[in-house]
Amino acid sequence: MSDQEQRMDLKQLKALVTVAEVGSVTRAAELLHLVQPAVTRQIRTLEHELGVELFERSHTGMRLTDAGAVMVERAGRALRELGRARAEITPPPGVVGGLVTVGLLESSVDLIASRLAAAVLDGYPGIELRILTAYSGHLQRWMDDGDLDLSLLYNLSDSPSLNVAPLVSEQLWAVATADAGLCANRPVALAEVAAHPVVMPASGHALRVLIDAAAAKADVIFDIGVQTNSMHLQKSLVIDGRGWTILPAAGIVDDVAAGRLSAAPLRQPEIRRLIVLGIPRTGRMPAAVDIVSQELVRATREAVCEGRWLSAQWCGDPDAVQSTRPRQG
Repeated sequence: MSDQEQRMDLKQLKALVTVAEVGSVTRAAELLHLVQPAVTRQIRTLEHELGVELFERSHTGMRLTDAGAVMVERAGRALRELGRARAEITPPPGVVGGLVTVGLLESSVDLIASRLAAAVLDGYPGIELRILTAYSGHLQRWMDDGDLDLSLLYNLSDSPSLNVAPLVSEQLWAVATADAGLCANRPVALAEVAAHPVVMPASGHALRVLIDAAAAKADVIFDIGVQTNSMHLQKSLVIDGRGWTILPAAGIVDDVAAGRLSAAPLRQPEIRRLIVLGIPRTGRMPAAVDIVSQELVRATREAVCEGRWLSAQWCGDPDAVQSTRPRQG
């Protein structure tokens, strides 16, 4: 280890991350319970040791330089891992603790997030739960970067970095304005969707790959008006009359029930995606991560079996949610 690495300490890293988060030395000092000169000194010392400026100073606050952004990302990850290790090594007697970061597909949030949070917070008060939402590609990248402990993903098999367990097979639906009159008991052919302008996921998105493959198989060409990487924006544009779209049923249940949209399962061809649970191929799984993974599988299965996840089929291990750990209340 170099002299530079030996001199760098946790106080400096905490100061760096806190200032980056709030954009102000004054506010960071309040959060760290330090005087402002102490925080300034820690940042200056760290910059001196690294030989680069980490912040651009101005009258509007502190803004990270490119070097600072890299350092904050790595420092934040190191501090999270140290916090997790401390919680695992010295938890209160009989309590499993630690921070667990879960990735949820944007389309699954309304079905799963609340029930998952309730199960973990009520049953395991020592666990701090963090939930991040995004599309599958972003979640997979965050998994590979070490920013997630586990995540729902789709159409993914085991990889060198991830173990994958299938959970749900779900059908994609055509989505239109409420007055289009689409309904669950009258499936819509892909060619009928293509007869309208469409709002599509951006090229390269995993959902777009599925749709494009089905269109090629059916010899269908879409009139694409807008592409976006936001499911919320997809739905908003459809509501505004900018075209039809194609989405997983899980993502439009509430909108259809509220009369904002109408939707129908796709046919000719039917398009399905496979939802999986991804967990990093690391050594020992922390007890807190094990518990949250079981509760995530349980919440997902309940959404399917209770009929809240439209046109979905459970394909996970029926024994996957049988926890051997007592709940802690």
